[in-house]
Amino acid sequence: MADPDTVIDESGKKVLIALENNPEVLSGLAARLGVSDRITFHDVLSLDRDFLAHIPRPCHALIIMVPAPVYHAARDEFESTIPEYTGSGSSEPVMWFRQTIGNACGLHSLLHALTNGPLRSMILPGSLLSKLVEDAEPLKAGERAHLLHNSEALERAHQESARLGDTEAPVAVVEFGHHFVTFVKGSDGGLWEMNGGMNGPVKRGELVKGQDALSEKALNIGARDFLDVGKKMGRMDFSLVAVCSDLDD
Repeated sequence: MADPDTVIDESGKKVLIALENNPEVLSGLAARLGVSDRITFHDVLSLDRDFLAHIPRPCHALIIMVPAPVYHAARDEFESTIPEYTGSGSSEPVMWFRQTIGNACGLHSLLHALTNGPLRSMILPGSLLSKLVEDAEPLKAGERAHLLHNSEALERAHQESARLGDTEAPVAVVEFGHHFVTFVKGSDGGLWEMNGGMNGPVKRGELVKGQDALSEKALNIGARDFLDVGKKMGRMDFSLVAVCSDLDD
């Protein structure tokens, strides 16, 4: 049964409650999806080396919520150069999901974190996420998007978690003023920018063993791009969450 707070617009598109980017909400959703509790979520309040020393490592993915004006300034021109993604199957270095559900960018960011790199091995057998990955892997981007759009179980898990935020959960029709982006280390060792609103995943560069998603190189070719633009625009209302585990990087 669909969640009562889900809106279906005139085109038939689902619109969900926007998800907050904080460890409590993301860990709650991850638990509902079905992953090991060895995966942990941590606020990243600063990219200074002294602060990052307190974040458990390795960090496999960094989820960043970017103010919409900063996102558009940093990515609008670049997005037009990204070709349509045509990948599928077990040989993909990353699993990418196109977003067709309104206000679901936080959900997509979490899916991109949990289904790629070492964290995929920590998805619990028989779980909602295990079945989703199994069904999605052989599909092309459009079919994957259709799979997510039609999953009532995924919808309920998202909506239940969205109500757990620090602020009152907005109604689904309220436009969200931020964009979620995930930087994740793929199975090929590259740092990938994952965003369901783009035409596909983007490889930002190569990382070597020991360089995780919070390493200096990963930050310099990833999250700092947005933060530098935000600083110039006087918009620093970002939030960053590190997705970590005790697995080797």
